[in-house]
Amino acid sequence: MNVYADNAATTKVSKAALDAMLPCFTETYGNASSPHHIGQEAAKLLIASRKTIADLIGAEPSEIIFTSGGSEADNQALVTAANLGAKKGKKHIISTKIEHHAILHTLNKLEREGFEVTYLDVYENGVVRLEDVEKAIRPDTALVTVMYANNEIGTIQPIKEIGALCKEKGVIFHTDAVQAAGHLPINVKEQNIDMLSLSAHKFHGPKGAGVFFVRRGIPISAIIEGGAQERGKRAGTENIPAIVGMAAAFQEACDNMAVNMPKVQALRDKLIGGLLKIEEVILNGDREKRLPGNVNVSVKGIEGESLLMMLDIQGICASSGSACTSGSLDPSHVLLAIGLIHEVAHGSLRLSLSEYNTEEEIDYILEKLPPIVERLRSMSPVWKRMKEVK
Repeated sequence: MNVYADNAATTKVSKAALDAMLPCFTETYGNASSPHHIGQEAAKLLIASRKTIADLIGAEPSEIIFTSGGSEADNQALVTAANLGAKKGKKHIISTKIEHHAILHTLNKLEREGFEVTYLDVYENGVVRLEDVEKAIRPDTALVTVMYANNEIGTIQPIKEIGALCKEKGVIFHTDAVQAAGHLPINVKEQNIDMLSLSAHKFHGPKGAGVFFVRRGIPISAIIEGGAQERGKRAGTENIPAIVGMAAAFQEACDNMAVNMPKVQALRDKLIGGLLKIEEVILNGDREKRLPGNVNVSVKGIEGESLLMMLDIQGICASSGSACTSGSLDPSHVLLAIGLIHEVAHGSLRLSLSEYNTEEEIDYILEKLPPIVERLRSMSPVWKRMKEVK
């Protein structure tokens, strides 16, 4: 049996998205900026897709900028807020220790340019505390950026409450919603969100398409120059097939969310329950405030990479953390931020599910994983030392 349990890294393209995309390659293939009829047919698809996505997050079409994905949208959001803040003499930014590297690396760059960044703790459960955000806000705070849901441990942050606090204090609020979009309800107005990033390939859309939402009234800084596309704020010929596929996938995901969420949660809970029966396996992140399909555990006494290789031999696709940092030998910054020691963080396993997974697949994982753990521990000097200490 083959089991794909790495949906936080990417998802397969849905039939609805694929069907929407295919005509864009052979029929409505024009450049949306071209004035002729073939170009204008593509422009109509662009307009329709923009409205679809705007409606699904409670925004206006004019507030949607199409990007190449979540990382670009994150970069543009932070640069936009930083430039606006600098003009007003505000060069302080608040974020968390568990953000995606698209946020963290951009913040590092802004620090080198003279900005000061406060990185909030998330504690053992991986959730930001509202009172910490409030204490961190200063008169010179230009931006608060807190991810909606974490890509590794799946914890969901109190976005609406943080947004309300920022609104009260007059501070721009951005959320990286890449993992949440299509899986959790989003309404930028109700949740007091000023800027938001999402990416198509996390909800069964194509890779290479994303969205930067920015509330009307916030002057946008372009980070890609060269043309008048996207109101002059994101140069480059629009990727019409990917954008159309993203809109179709997002529509399908939101339409089916009420059915898919409880289904995936039930699979998740069954998997968590089975994994925690294995000796010295701990759950990372809050048990309740987590994405419907996210399971992240640490298997003490073994290396996560070895575990992944042996799972793959059994046809099970999983990960040990973010796909964006899978080549790194360092333990996950997210797991260290919730207090895990290096040895335990190195033994992490992330299994991320979607509505395409089945109960039979969960049973298969729970059948194959325990003997793999037992075999790896039998060869592990770390496990031997742990048992001797006990």
